Amino acid sequence: MSDENGTPDTAAGPGGPRPEPLRFFGTTWVDHDGGYALRRAGVAVGALAATTVACLVLRFAYQGLAVADIGGFVNLLVVVMFAVCSALAFRTTWEGFSKRPDPDRQASLRGLLTIGFVGTLVAYFFRTLTEAPGEKLHRAEYETARQRYAKRGSRRTGNPAKKRRRT
Repeated sequence: MSDENGTPDTAAGPGGPRPEPLRFFGTTWVDHDGGYALRRAGVAVGALAATTVACLVLRFAYQGLAVADIGGFVNLLVVVMFAVCSALAFRTTWEGFSKRPDPDRQASLRGLLTIGFVGTLVAYFFRTLTEAPGEKLHRAEYETARQRYAKRGSRRTGNPAKKRRRT
């Protein structure tokens, strides 16, 4: 859910706005509690392991092309395609950690991002070395929502009908 500005709806309950949960982290990113450091380490190890497995799968695919003896030009095209798609996936994923991606652009890049899945995994690995992926963006949005909530709550105090009239 998001409001009219496109920012996510941090629903304000009785205690103010609630933080939006992050994948693998829930809301532990707010106060870095509840095993946050352990989760970050786990996501980093998982992303690195998934990257390693993905590279092995791509290597087996490339070896399959070599066994099929389809030619050097096609082999070069496949390598360049995976390299370019991985670079685009890395950049898109990395930028998505600091600003909300445009849904239309994401939909148009879905094929490239799928082919370049190794770049996405590498971006997750490197981001988890410093913070939870997307924490910076969510923290800024959460702080803005908390400030708006505090400002909205401090504008009006008491019942205006009981206000003393000046004479």
